[in-house]
Amino acid sequence: MTESNGSTPQEQSGSMPDWEKRFRAPRVSLPDWAEDAPHRSLFVSNATGTYELYAWDRTTGEQRQVTHRANGTTDGVLSPDGEWIWWFDDKDGDEFGVWRRQPFHGGPDEEATPGLDPSYPAGLAIGRDGATAIVGRSTDEDGSTIHLARRGVAPFEIYRHRESAGVGDLSHDGTLIAIEHTEHGDAMHSALRVVRPDGTTVAELDDTKGGTVELGLEVMGFAPVDGDTRLLIGHQRGGRWEPLVWDVSTGEETDLGLADQLEGDLSAEWYPDGSALLVAHSFEARSELWRYDLATRRLERVETPRGTVSGATARPDGSVEFLWSSAAEPPVVRSTTGKVVLDPPGLKCPGSVPVEDVWVESPGGRVHALVQRPVGVSGPYPTVFDIHGGPTWHDSDAFAAGPAAWLDHGYAVIRINYRGSTGYGRAWTDALKHRVGLIELEDIEAVREWAVSSGFADPDRLILTGGSWGGYLTLLGLGTQPDAWTLGIAAVPVADYVTAYHDEMEALKAMDRTLLGGTPEEVPERFEASSPLTYVDAVKSPVYISAGVNDPRCPIRQIDNYVDRLAGRGAVHEVYRYDAGHGSLVVDERIKQLRLELDFAARHLAPRH
Repeated sequence: MTESNGSTPQEQSGSMPDWEKRFRAPRVSLPDWAEDAPHRSLFVSNATGTYELYAWDRTTGEQRQVTHRANGTTDGVLSPDGEWIWWFDDKDGDEFGVWRRQPFHGGPDEEATPGLDPSYPAGLAIGRDGATAIVGRSTDEDGSTIHLARRGVAPFEIYRHRESAGVGDLSHDGTLIAIEHTEHGDAMHSALRVVRPDGTTVAELDDTKGGTVELGLEVMGFAPVDGDTRLLIGHQRGGRWEPLVWDVSTGEETDLGLADQLEGDLSAEWYPDGSALLVAHSFEARSELWRYDLATRRLERVETPRGTVSGATARPDGSVEFLWSSAAEPPVVRSTTGKVVLDPPGLKCPGSVPVEDVWVESPGGRVHALVQRPVGVSGPYPTVFDIHGGPTWHDSDAFAAGPAAWLDHGYAVIRINYRGSTGYGRAWTDALKHRVGLIELEDIEAVREWAVSSGFADPDRLILTGGSWGGYLTLLGLGTQPDAWTLGIAAVPVADYVTAYHDEMEALKAMDRTLLGGTPEEVPERFEASSPLTYVDAVKSPVYISAGVNDPRCPIRQIDNYVDRLAGRGAVHEVYRYDAGHGSLVVDERIKQLRLELDFAARHLAPRH
């Protein structure tokens, strides 16, 4: 075993390699803007080398760094009046903390919700009066609670339940609060409740039918008009995510009729005057935008390049701003006016290579894989199977610095939207029940078999890697498919499922109970079958693991248990522990981690025959 302390070689003289430039080049998120002061915006950038919040006055052009923390800050909300920036203050990435706020133009931070103890965040909605907020909280002791917090008044609890719940939205006039909850015990499928500020119920909507039917709902937002009781929600009644308008005062539900016009998953948000919806359409790992007029029911395309729109917002002037990228082209914030909205100065991000779409038959159906070939290298390629986290997430034709770095070093990259991924219908996402991990690996194995049998991948140089759930699948795959992989690289993984369950944050315990059908004490055989620790003695390949010591999602103790078992049998492995949570917001740290992974692969992967 080698225990890494995180030190890296001194930077060589000469030009910086492209893979490192992709991490260091300044990036910006899609700017959020204040509902009643649209010239005031809030965005995230890594311009200083750490991801932090920035205020932007569009009238003067002034941009100001709001937060200054060693481990970075990305969770922030701009109040509707544009006067305050709220940001979540945790300790070294542990996600447990309190909301603070700062004046838009600068000044001292203050505790935003005095009287509320630290917790995990579970949603936040700020009232247009600037003094009221609806604060969602999660703790091991209390489960989920939601409070109305008003300046000068003690916080008032309006909701409590042991199962996971969170704040959906606050109506424009502040009289209605939408809550997403899982009181029925299925953490993958929320029901909705709308309450008044005193906590009394106005309306309920529950598509789970008591948990017997696996259908979920989500809040997309109240209409941005005073006195308007329309709530835009997402539903899965047609087997995928679609929006509908629910009038919570009358109970009337208005289907938008989009199912026959667009394949794939749909989400939406209101245009600022409430007359139309900005619809985001995701299908087969790419996305696009549409404008839906509620009066005429007309759907009109909002022109975007082919690739992935990872965020979009309609502005008061009718224009749309969106964050776009493709696998080959770095992200940029664009506007339908034709302008680039934010173009940070400094180092420019190099591009990469485009993806190819591959469909492979697996035991569960057709699996979509995104494939990239290194430039100037002939096959069969040494191949990195980069497995996404979630599991309710999906890889898309979007820019990613990590895969691009492997490509620069001569590796092919394959990313797989296994069962459990979003974007391919409700049945595909919900397929993980009870045989957790093993189902995903059936799909990954099918793609691996295609890659080898087609001559694309070199069977003697196959790397299985991923972060979070992808790291979990990496360790599980190395143990259950020991002859399939040459080496494994797992970042912030689940390694010992039972210990992970007992140590993780409460919301993830609820998710695990849903996936596995109970607690480790209630269904021990399922936890055992799905835990990488069960198969650790079968692992043959060298293993590299990185982990944040403050991680509340994949806690460090369960990783230490797995590493101790590897060490006990003398297995080849290396471990890197770093002072952060579930990943790092520090650019130098991200570069360091990838450099260590590349070095591990170079040392343990046999040269081409």
